[in-house]
Amino acid sequence: MRILTYKRTHIGDPDAAGRFGINDCMGRVRNWSFDAVIGVGGYGGEPRSYGIDGRVNWVGLNPTWQPHPEGYGQIVTFEFFSLLEEKGPLLIAVAPCLARRMYEKRARVLLKSYSPEEQAEAEALVHTALQSGHRVGSTASAKAVRTRCPSRLKTRRLCRTRTLTNSCSSFWPTASTGCTCRGAAKQKR
Repeated sequence: MRILTYKRTHIGDPDAAGRFGINDCMGRVRNWSFDAVIGVGGYGGEPRSYGIDGRVNWVGLNPTWQPHPEGYGQIVTFEFFSLLEEKGPLLIAVAPCLARRMYEKRARVLLKSYSPEEQAEAEALVHTALQSGHRVGSTASAKAVRTRCPSRLKTRRLCRTRTLTNSCSSFWPTASTGCTCRGAAKQKR
């Protein structure tokens, strides 16, 4: 199975109807040939502000490509789609090899260069995530409205931790520090 895994910085594309590219995000990458997509949150300030950092955000299977009604490339819809956003599991918890590739090795997009372990984790993740998803009906008649990608928000204090290998591997607010990193409270003691 050809799986596109990519890091997201914001929510809103795909939308709740499962239309990937509705706001023209990921440009030409949407035109690549794939069987499934896994969208995971990055670890920058913007993904943290939306609560999607390090999480599996959405999964789609069996894509169909259609021209964007306003001429902005292709919109990809899926037969099966699950939008998890900030409620998704941490990638490191469900696919540790894939998480290391995406975050420690700083991959932005993966399609062809998976190791056998990463490929197995990605396939298992697609099937597991779609158990909570739904079969999507035709969205061809839905009106696509192009909006700008959401602006950068700074609603949480940023943590300086950059990798999953140090003491800070999970991001959750702590009452004492206001930092979004669990490890920060331990490091300050």
